Amino acid sequence: MRNCRGGPVRTLMEAAGLWGVMVLPVAAEEIIAPSGQQIEWLETRQDVPGPEGLTFRFRFLAPDIDGKIDTDAALDDMQWLCDSWALPRIAGTGPQPAQVIISLAARDVPFGVASDDTTQYFEAFRPEGGRCIWEIY
Repeated sequence: MRNCRGGPVRTLMEAAGLWGVMVLPVAAEEIIAPSGQQIEWLETRQDVPGPEGLTFRFRFLAPDIDGKIDTDAALDDMQWLCDSWALPRIAGTGPQPAQVIISLAARDVPFGVASDDTTQYFEAFRPEGGRCIWEIY
């Protein structure tokens, strides 16, 4: 793991081989998806195993999915986020996930909370051969 200055960060949990919520501190960066929407990374979690085992969840804020971006464009953006943004960040982090879940939310909603007034999309991918293979979630 790296801190915002690029130096290594090692937590007590990592040293002990325990994994909880993994929040990768990074300098703020502008993420422009293929649809043209601006997306903000919220967090990366690996504390809740998925049906396939170790799962990394990359959560993003994407306000444009609430009326400006259709579901097909959102799926294309999620595929791009998995291939171009998530996979490079998990390479060399230790145990590799069997599944990567990309989520987009129109507003910041706490992890695991359903919100009737917030558009949220979730897609699962299997990392394979340096690419993300879309799986039915």
